[in-house]
Amino acid sequence: MLITISGPPGSGKSTTAAHLAEVFDLDHVSGGDTFREMAAERGLSTVEFNELAEDDDQIDRDLDRRLRETAVEREDLVLESRLAGWLAGEHADMRIWLDAPLDVRVERIVDREQKDLAVAREETRRREESEAKRYASYYDIDIGDRSIYDLVVNTGRWEETAVTTSSPTPSIATTRSVTRGRNRSRASATSSDVAPSGPRRACPSRPTRLRCRQSRQTAGPVGTRGDRVGA
Repeated sequence: MLITISGPPGSGKSTTAAHLAEVFDLDHVSGGDTFREMAAERGLSTVEFNELAEDDDQIDRDLDRRLRETAVEREDLVLESRLAGWLAGEHADMRIWLDAPLDVRVERIVDREQKDLAVAREETRRREESEAKRYASYYDIDIGDRSIYDLVVNTGRWEETAVTTSSPTPSIATTRSVTRGRNRSRASATSSDVAPSGPRRACPSRPTRLRCRQSRQTAGPVGTRGDRVGA
């Protein structure tokens, strides 16, 4: 099973991805950790490295290529990054977008990184603007487009410890439901199977995983699936 977790800084991606990986016994690969490691190797902060990446597109391309290859080659994974859903494309069994109001996200970043509130807010704003600009320029991706995701959750409504308690979060409960549906489908799947939800479309079978979408289970508003695939 391949699950992607995406969202802006401070939305709870890392915590949620780690917990989903634990619940479903999957590995966890974080694009943010990889990016921070690349920045540290050059002796730069994440903000400085983001700004450098605006002039050196090879930084983003190297990172995204590694994440995409991981998504294509592996099936026992929770892949976490801003572009994870786009990069994984139809290889993903479930694509999740997490979000929260800016004030909530900045407070989380302040608590995590022990930064001044005003500094954290400005850095977050600059980082998001920088990334959105690059994604549009390099891949023609509108990071604000939620239509590719199976589940969109406002984590600002969660308690701070919600994703680390035994009570299922919306994303975990929904993922479990979708997974159960897929497991039942695998037992009777044939090469002529089609996705049962929305406009019916042919979907080739794959021995290790059905790539057709099952009926969506949502904990919040979700748009209609778009046809565009990440670079």
